[in-house]
Amino acid sequence: MQQDPPAGVSASPVSDNVMTWNAVIIGPNDTPFEDGTFRLLLQFDEQYPNKPPVVRFISQMFHPNVYASGELCLDILQNRWSPTYDVAAILTSIQSLLNDPNTASPANVEASNLYKDHRKQYEKRVRETVEKSWEEA
Repeated sequence: MQQDPPAGVSASPVSDNVMTWNAVIIGPNDTPFEDGTFRLLLQFDEQYPNKPPVVRFISQMFHPNVYASGELCLDILQNRWSPTYDVAAILTSIQSLLNDPNTASPANVEASNLYKDHRKQYEKRVRETVEKSWEEA
């Protein structure tokens, strides 16, 4: 992850605990999330890589697949986990989820409904979280 990070994502373990990682995802270009700097926390346990890490946004996030707690509803972190996924794969999956939400399984019903029925309002709310992400960075 540190030698050859994918575009728009970065992560590293916190200084005194290799089981906890700080990560940043930059909002993808040409999406409502563009230029956002979203901070996440990845918490690994002894069963990794056989069990996925717990991943949550520290930054405020308005998205159909992100709970109010910041935790994600993402298939590769639940029932489709594979020990082959590394931190880079997890973060790039989250990055692509930002602009391609799964509205069939919403963690945030309001965001899901706005995404499906009122796209302009959804994009306005997303832009607000992008602007907040700059203040938090």
